[in-house]
Amino acid sequence: MRDKTAEPADLRGDCGNCFGLCCVALPFARSADFAIDKPAGKACPNLGEDHRCGIHARLRESGFTGCTVYDCFGAGQKVSQVTFGGRDRRTAPREEARRMLEVFPVVRQLHELLWYLTEALALPAARPVHGELRRLLDRTDGLTRLSPEELAALDVPAHRQDVNVLLLNTSELVRSGIPGRGKERRGADLVGARLKGADLHGANLRGACLIAADLTGADLRRADLIGADLRDTDLTDADLTGAFFLTQPQLNAARGSAGTRLPESVARPAHWTARR
Repeated sequence: MRDKTAEPADLRGDCGNCFGLCCVALPFARSADFAIDKPAGKACPNLGEDHRCGIHARLRESGFTGCTVYDCFGAGQKVSQVTFGGRDRRTAPREEARRMLEVFPVVRQLHELLWYLTEALALPAARPVHGELRRLLDRTDGLTRLSPEELAALDVPAHRQDVNVLLLNTSELVRSGIPGRGKERRGADLVGARLKGADLHGANLRGACLIAADLTGADLRRADLIGADLRDTDLTDADLTGAFFLTQPQLNAARGSAGTRLPESVARPAHWTARR
């Protein structure tokens, strides 16, 4: 067992141990996802004195769908309880509170990388690179524990590139041996695409834009979905068994049904039933 390295439970947002950092640090604009404009660094008007959302139970009907699909991958509680030792953002000195909001997005990026690395280690086909994955997982976890000043100065894009190289190798190993594997859709513009029943078994959909695409009944088994934009994508009765690098925020942004088959790494969104 590794000491201090992230486990899956640590890579999910725990609002009860966070000082509402995402509701303050991040900006959003009035749109289909948000009912109002909010600049970075300003608290959302729905954020209560207890650091909880006052409309959490009715976010979608209140015009805040974007909040329901967001997840910090556990960065909120890490910054609140570890980086700043449980000091409340509102009572901390002004400079410390400012730095807290500054480093939250940095740690959020690192925690997302931890999520991908943790999943990669759970893939038997990636066994040839498990040693490298473990070393990079430990290195990434160590970065999340740096001081606020060190985190603010961290070159996250450079570290992300190191991780991405290994995740690409993982993807090739997982998708190798699939008959007809040649479905290269990396970064493809598939907005509104009609892909009902499409054979995307083992496809590379890294960074593909699938907004409002129809993937009803599509075969997405063992597809690489890292960074794919699934906003309003119809996954009704699609088969995502073995699909990997699919995050909960991606899935929450999509539409689906009781017949949609999902990998074990994600949960069926509660709103799917309500929207069908």
